[in-house]
Amino acid sequence: MKIDDDIVTDVLKRLRRIEGQVGGLARMIEEGRDCEDVVTQLCAASKALDRAGFKIVASGMKQCLAPDGAFSEADIAKMEKVFLSLA
Repeated sequence: MKIDDDIVTDVLKRLRRIEGQVGGLARMIEEGRDCEDVVTQLCAASKALDRAGFKIVASGMKQCLAPDGAFSEADIAKMEKVFLSLA
């Protein structure tokens, strides 16, 4: 499966942002920050990672369901929204 270049670009941006979040989490723990703050940030990073994964899955589904590209942009957005609602 070849992932669309736009999807790759978007997912890589998301992953770099997540990388920063995880570094921030490590610093928070090292600094002894409040547990609630750490857990809140951990949940945000986890959700962001899930969203990146669902973006890749949605892209793969698009290729499997319509390899000729017959889906409209609205169809793709709707499919992404459904996957993201699971995150």
